[in-house]
Amino acid sequence: MADSMQSNTKVDRQISDLLGALTDPIIVMPGGWGDTIPEWIKQAITLERLIENMKHLNGEEPSGTDAEAVAYLYTASLEAPMGSDWTSIYLYLSRKEMLAHSKIEGDVPPDIKVEAINNYQQDELLHLKQWIYRTRVQARVDIERAGRREQKEQVKKEKEILQPSMFELK
Repeated sequence: MADSMQSNTKVDRQISDLLGALTDPIIVMPGGWGDTIPEWIKQAITLERLIENMKHLNGEEPSGTDAEAVAYLYTASLEAPMGSDWTSIYLYLSRKEMLAHSKIEGDVPPDIKVEAINNYQQDELLHLKQWIYRTRVQARVDIERAGRREQKEQVKKEKEILQPSMFELK
C-alpha cells in the first residue's frame, strides 16, 4: 500500500514537472521588464525546460536552464548595471543561446564575444539556475494551493446558498 502511494506521488510529481515545463512562469528581475523578453527566448525556455525535465527523469539534479538564466539576466541588465562577472556570464550565455537557436549569422562582434567563463562565474551561474528552478517550482506550488483554496471556498459558498440555515450538510 505504501509503495503504491509513493509511486502515485512520484507519478504526480513527474506530471506536475512536465506541465510546469510548459506553464511555469518565467522568472525575471522585478522592475517591469519581463514583458520585453523576445519571443524566441520564451520558446527556448520551454524547449530547454522539457530537456531538463528528461534529464531529471534520468536521475540528474533539476536546475533552471540557460535560456531562463538569459531571460533573468536580460531583465536584470535593464534594471541596473551589472558587475564584470555577471556581464561576462550574460554575454557568454547570450552568445551560446543565440548560436544554439540560430538567431545570429556568423558570430557576435569580437568586443562582446565571451567564449568561456571562469570557475567562479560557472559557480555563480549554477547558483542562479538553481535559484531560478526553486523559485519557479515554488510559484507553481503557490498557484496550485491558491487554486485549491479558491475551489474549497467556492464549494463552501455553494453549500451555504443551497443549505437552509437550520440544517448543516457534512
